[in-house]
Amino acid sequence: MIKKQFRVEDMHCANCALRLESLEDRLPGIVSIEASYRKGLLTVAFDEAAVSEAQIVAAVERLGYTARPM
Repeated sequence: MIKKQFRVEDMHCANCALRLESLEDRLPGIVSIEASYRKGLLTVAFDEAAVSEAQIVAAVERLGYTARPM
């Protein structure tokens, strides 16, 4: 398991953060997600054997946000 941070500058409110945190239920291999709209950060702990960084970025984009790995 690894933990990565992503910059999500177009996350503007608590509802945005909750939408992004819902990815924990949608993507297999994600252990936890913590989103901070104030900091514009998404912290994801995931099993790299089950889900890739690119898959996480794509899932964030499907929700209408832009994620950049830090």
